[in-house]
Amino acid sequence: MNIRASRFFIWMVLASMLVGMMGACAPSPAPAAEDGPLTVMVSIVPQKYFVERVGGDRVQVMVMVEPGNSPATYEPKPEQLKALSAAAAYFSIGVPFENAWLDKIAAANNNMLMVDTIANVERRPMTAHHQHDDESEEEAHEHEGGAPDPHVWLSPELVKVQSQAIYEALAQLDPAHKDAYQTNLAAFVADIDQLETDIKATLSGLKSNKFMVFHPAWGYFAHDFGLEQIAVEVGGQEPSAQELAHLIAEAQEEGIQVVFAQPEFSTTDAETIAKEIGGEVLLISPLAPDWLANMRRVAQTFADVLGQ
Repeated sequence: MNIRASRFFIWMVLASMLVGMMGACAPSPAPAAEDGPLTVMVSIVPQKYFVERVGGDRVQVMVMVEPGNSPATYEPKPEQLKALSAAAAYFSIGVPFENAWLDKIAAANNNMLMVDTIANVERRPMTAHHQHDDESEEEAHEHEGGAPDPHVWLSPELVKVQSQAIYEALAQLDPAHKDAYQTNLAAFVADIDQLETDIKATLSGLKSNKFMVFHPAWGYFAHDFGLEQIAVEVGGQEPSAQELAHLIAEAQEEGIQVVFAQPEFSTTDAETIAKEIGGEVLLISPLAPDWLANMRRVAQTFADVLGQ
């Protein structure tokens, strides 16, 4: 081999090595559906249920806000952000922690499809005030908080909208199994329809439609089923001494003997009110993993309390 040929051979070897190194450093694309289930990530536990109902065995779902934590204040762990490199999609739902982290989540994997599951959801304002006896309904409305209520997964009707968004994303990522996703979606929507019928029956004929809750997670549920939520804490703000006194007076006037709270928040103020009215605190979680069963369970709990 002459000198010129030897140099050409060496350069070819070096070029091949360089290309190989560049390929190793490049971001890995999202796994193809035909190679196995789609790996996706959601913000909160109930979404895992939604995605699995639509995706079936074609999805593997990771959850960002781990059980026992609050979606309002959660900070993703480094290993969770790293795990996004294997995700084909991220399903957001509008919970508060997303405001600070969603851009960083998207930046963790440029190949990941970002799916806003509430793009077509009409959100209600978070009620920040309760109507006093000496003010009109219009004046009370003026005190409502302007921030949208993020608890959109607690309305069966709105879950149908979110599930449609999930279906469209999965069909886009995995068109070969689009029909299966459509079949799964139809079955889930049928279950939601039955859930709504059952809850309406469970909550029929109540003695009262007002319930007191520490964190106002159940506004959409209350709106769907003709209940009224009296919130102790709104927007992360605990009540002042004057507001607490008003809440106690309102509970006594309405004959409320139960203050609902959830495991992810402090129950101190709820216990204070319960003690003053001679009642008790009951825990109900909006973040339970089996969404369908939890909705039935909560409806029955409301019926047991409000029907007394």
